[in-house]
Amino acid sequence: MAKVHPNAASPALDLPRPAVSCRGGAAGRQEAAVLTVWRKSLLFNCSGFTVFDAKGSLVFRVDNYGSGSKSEVVLMDAVGKPLLTIRRKKLSLGDHSLIYNGEETVNPGFSVKRHVNLLQSKALAHVTQCGGGAGYEVEGSYSQRSCAVYDERRRPVAEVRRKEATAGGVAFGADVFRLVVQPDLDASLAMAIVIVLDQMFGSRGYRIKG
Repeated sequence: MAKVHPNAASPALDLPRPAVSCRGGAAGRQEAAVLTVWRKSLLFNCSGFTVFDAKGSLVFRVDNYGSGSKSEVVLMDAVGKPLLTIRRKKLSLGDHSLIYNGEETVNPGFSVKRHVNLLQSKALAHVTQCGGGAGYEVEGSYSQRSCAVYDERRRPVAEVRRKEATAGGVAFGADVFRLVVQPDLDASLAMAIVIVLDQMFGSRGYRIKG
């Protein structure tokens, strides 16, 4: 199997942690963050996501332990600290998820709704800040790992791309891809949006069930 990331080190307390908040902007980051997303949990026999930075350090993880409610997913940092929680909104028409800070159960930060395609459109989903504020639109094809998040000024603030083949010509499948996040968007929020897209448009397995 092709190597997903350059460093195979397990999580450690001194790994760099991303600036996290359920906001539109990022804190302290001047350049785009180039992340490698692996659609696999580090835990044996579990579903989830494992995310590495450009240096190969673990920055985010999602582990589905197979117990409790399947209606929420927790995005954690490298050492397992909850950063954001995604909960599917009940009794709503279509796919609709809410993103909360940490493991909070009240006052969600963002709402993500699947686009209802009444006419031909590139839109996949709409992301709005609860209570007013930043708004984003996701366009493209998540299943093809080719989509982008645009802000209200139509600037791409995050992009999902296929990961390049290795020097030996070994290609990565859809379970390994790039997430490029511009400084205007918090990397944890970008990853939370990716998780929601996977719930809405993923081809197999990892999907929230009510």
